[in-house]
Amino acid sequence: MGNGFQFLDIIFFALIAAFLILRLRSVLGRRDGFGGRPRDPFAPPRQGEADNENVVPLPDHSDKGAFDEIVDGGPAPEAGPADPIAAGLAQIKRADPAFDTEDFLVGARTAFEMIIHAFAAGDSDNLRALVSREVFANFAAEIAKREETGETQETIVTAIRVSDIVEANVDGRAAHITVKFVSSQTNLTRDQEGRVIDGDPEATTEVTDFWTFSRSLKARDPNWTLVATGTLD
Repeated sequence: MGNGFQFLDIIFFALIAAFLILRLRSVLGRRDGFGGRPRDPFAPPRQGEADNENVVPLPDHSDKGAFDEIVDGGPAPEAGPADPIAAGLAQIKRADPAFDTEDFLVGARTAFEMIIHAFAAGDSDNLRALVSREVFANFAAEIAKREETGETQETIVTAIRVSDIVEANVDGRAAHITVKFVSSQTNLTRDQEGRVIDGDPEATTEVTDFWTFSRSLKARDPNWTLVATGTLD
């Protein structure tokens, strides 16, 4: 009797299992709208989709003039004449990717003060390291004249008000940059006794200088050298 009930239980569970398998197959075997790889919205339309009235064609970005006209309402303006200073700096940058305009100006201002103070103090060693041979020869001649007469010079740069690049170019393997400096200075000349014979210790003078710095673009030394000086006089 017990074996009969056990046999009926096996048949009952087998029927249930068969019912569940049929249900699963009916669900898993049906494809819904999310089947397959999703459509890339940025891909070009497939063949036959262009005729669909719901597909809106986008402007062809390969036609730059037409695209500018769509976006800006007119053709792109023609570029104006190139700024010669910017063109020169770009030329230096192409030859020396490490070149940075702001870093150069910081160094130029520092060199300006160092050279002026060294010249006033008659410090030939520092001058020789910062200027070209030609500029050093001129500075050395002036220093020699002061030493012969026993005169001394004092120069104090109280402020550098302007340090603008006014010219930049590459000539062969050398880069050249001219900087306009406008500085406030106190300049004094003293005799052998230390008396002031030129200048006023209480006055400052605005001085405008044009200094040209140069460096070889092939050399490993990144330092610039003063190769020419000029004033508004």
